[in-house]
Amino acid sequence: MGRNLVETVMGAVVLLIAGFFLVFAWNSSDLKPVSGYAVEARFNSIDGLSEGNDVRIGGVRIGSITGTSLDPKAFQAVVGLTIQQDVKLPTDTVAIIRSDGLLGGKYIKLVPGKSKEVLVPGGQLTKTEDVVAIEELLGRAIFLLSDEATGNN
Repeated sequence: MGRNLVETVMGAVVLLIAGFFLVFAWNSSDLKPVSGYAVEARFNSIDGLSEGNDVRIGGVRIGSITGTSLDPKAFQAVVGLTIQQDVKLPTDTVAIIRSDGLLGGKYIKLVPGKSKEVLVPGGQLTKTEDVVAIEELLGRAIFLLSDEATGNN
């Protein structure tokens, strides 16, 4: 009976420590949703971009993606973003879809413009650059290499 009690206590301690580390990891990471104002951006292609991905300026997370949908008239992907309240974006800010390394996820990189006017809540980022799929880049590279090998220029 004493052995079962010790095993139960040790199991409870392990679970308590695991819970502590889980809470610590959640609080110290940037996984929490960002509260702020909503804007949207339109892209022709958003391959691999999904809700919860980061929005960054200069590598610093300043927002998150709140959702994606399709505009049935223009056949464009509409991406909803939440931006921190203290970050005021110029109206000519450019939104670019980037990849976090070869195997990393996608995020939206914002490049602020020079405009004096700021984007209002509910506004739209009109300057966007679509994602370039790695498969497309590899296809282009193989095509160029095969042209060079056959002597076609």
